[in-house]
Amino acid sequence: MFKKFSGEDVSAQNQVKASVQRKIRQSIAEEYPGLEPVLDDILPKKSPLIVAKCQNHLNLVLVNNVPLFFSVRDGPYMPTLRLLHQYPNIMKKLQVDRGAIRFVLAGANIMCPGLTSPGGFLDEDVGAEYPVAIMAEGKQHALAIGFTKMSAKDIKAINKGIGVDNLHYLNDGLWKMERLD
Repeated sequence: MFKKFSGEDVSAQNQVKASVQRKIRQSIAEEYPGLEPVLDDILPKKSPLIVAKCQNHLNLVLVNNVPLFFSVRDGPYMPTLRLLHQYPNIMKKLQVDRGAIRFVLAGANIMCPGLTSPGGFLDEDVGAEYPVAIMAEGKQHALAIGFTKMSAKDIKAINKGIGVDNLHYLNDGLWKMERLD
């Protein structure tokens, strides 16, 4: 999704009203309960919250011109990898084996065998259509953020096809864009 993303892909930036800002904060707090204690540090109430509209129905949530969250269409807000590296326990995690790492870093979707092989790990509580952090075998930080196509139980049972859609990965356009000026 962000493979060739740059500042030119942003079509409009709008500072949102306080009511919209509250709604965004509330939906992020509901989706990521682990962020509740630090939510005021991440999304301060006094600093302006900017929503950047991009191509392909993509919205970026910016604070001080730093992208923190993104959403596709009216889907759930997902943290950027930089924010996920600061607060690693806010999302459910799936782990791919060593063989899948280079493909994930090239932007490929995560296939079921990469999650069910001996180096992979599945969190049984993950349902279908759920945002997850993709970890790598033997690595500390997440290498991608994805959206599950099927539940963890189905991934284990079927073990064929795409298990997770890769939305944002290390070294893609959003990762390289530290600030949106």
